[in-house]
Amino acid sequence: MRAILPIILSFLFVSLAGCKEDTPLNTDSSDAVVSTFYFIRHAEKDRSNPDALDPELNQQGLGRAMHWAEILNEVALDAIYTTDFERTTMTAAPAAVKQEITVQYYDPDELQIDQFKADNLGKNVLVVGHSNSTPALVNKMIGEDKYGPMDEYDNGSLFIVQLVGDQASDMRLVFNCHCPD
Repeated sequence: MRAILPIILSFLFVSLAGCKEDTPLNTDSSDAVVSTFYFIRHAEKDRSNPDALDPELNQQGLGRAMHWAEILNEVALDAIYTTDFERTTMTAAPAAVKQEITVQYYDPDELQIDQFKADNLGKNVLVVGHSNSTPALVNKMIGEDKYGPMDEYDNGSLFIVQLVGDQASDMRLVFNCHCPD
């Protein structure tokens, strides 16, 4: 819970537009190891060329990436993972620079969830993905099919998964960014 409190407080002070709590985060104070994962979808991408397979972020997306870095600055991140796309790496870059973390790449189709959990035991981890892969990965982390694919224009959802021992709890926060257009 210690790792979660700063980010929740940050949301109260940083442009929180809407909040939906799905499952209360675990408040058990036992000696179990706590791992906390923050899952976001990449920020707004440049849609000016519909044929572009790997577009960069647009101006609003760059603003949102900076906004995520400010919000996540309240959490001492230990690792940052992104898919190997411009829009995901650009979304993670400000947080990585701010917290001096080297971004690691992952392939959502090849990620072994048990190994991922073991590799990040006791850590605070940011994972940047896509509208389909982010909720799918959250579902794998919590062991249930709870979240469907995100809307194509949903760039403001933050999924927080906390693992305390073998118990998972999750929360989805949704907010708008007053980022430059």
